[in-house]
Amino acid sequence: MTLLDRNAAVRPAPNSAKRQTAAAAGRRSLRMIRWKEASLAYAFLLPSLLLFGIFLFYPLLKSVYLSLHLTDPRGRIAAFAGLDNFTELLASDKFYESLKVTLSFTVLTVPVGIALALLLAALSQGKLRGMKAFQFVFSLPVAISVGTGSVIWMMLYHPTLGTLNYFLTLLGVEPVRWLTDPAWALISVSIMTIWMNLGFNYIVLLSGLQSVPEEIYDSAKIDGSGPLRTFFQLTVPLVSPTLFFVGIVSVIQAFQSFGQIHILTKGGPMNSTDVIVFNIYQDAFVNFRFGIGSAQALILFAIVLILTVLQYCFLERKVHYQ
Repeated sequence: MTLLDRNAAVRPAPNSAKRQTAAAAGRRSLRMIRWKEASLAYAFLLPSLLLFGIFLFYPLLKSVYLSLHLTDPRGRIAAFAGLDNFTELLASDKFYESLKVTLSFTVLTVPVGIALALLLAALSQGKLRGMKAFQFVFSLPVAISVGTGSVIWMMLYHPTLGTLNYFLTLLGVEPVRWLTDPAWALISVSIMTIWMNLGFNYIVLLSGLQSVPEEIYDSAKIDGSGPLRTFFQLTVPLVSPTLFFVGIVSVIQAFQSFGQIHILTKGGPMNSTDVIVFNIYQDAFVNFRFGIGSAQALILFAIVLILTVLQYCFLERKVHYQ
């Protein structure tokens, strides 16, 4: 082989060099496109991140800070307390009583609220004439605020002028002291809460029921399955993801309930409706014990987090995903 041939063999072909240059330019262009897409995505997320930072992350960090200190009535730091606020709180009988009331309130509202919403959604999911009117009525509570709903039910629960006691007297039953009797106060607030959450639960469950294909119900009818058997053995498993979501949201809402209790009973009578959130309000904004209130808020956060994780660990196994 001559020297000219050797140089020709070593020198890269012009087309190969062009392809390498084009590939490098393509990689740079792809990185630039990805960088622009990521920048655009973060630009869209920036308002939400700012809102989360201002109204969620900062209050959480501030609560951690306050829970480790003693404060004066103006909320200013007076002294470092360490874990004394948590120790005092966990040694208080009032805290455990409020936790017991909160658990009772959750048991009274969550299962009944979900079952009632599922029943109404199953009865009104058909395409019969006039069914849209029932769907509108059943979903209407979602548009009513907690304050408005509480005032409405306060009038219904009025011992002498209330509609509920009026109907009871027509039936020959003694009027009930709905909000002033310790035996009835928590039940009364629970009934109002079930009605208040009914709209959201109904809308979500109705959407889940309407997403089930009609072919499945047709196959069940051909196999001779009755309405009850079809509902419990076919419909409920198919909407179990929706039920799982509604259950988690309902438990969180029950532990965070405050507005209706503050308006209807103010934690009474005899602390029978004194849930944890109302207890936090009393300690922090009435007694000006911001350290104790912050410690309770963190413990409530931990309880809700543990319950949510437990629901995911044990209940999600029974969820049937299509």
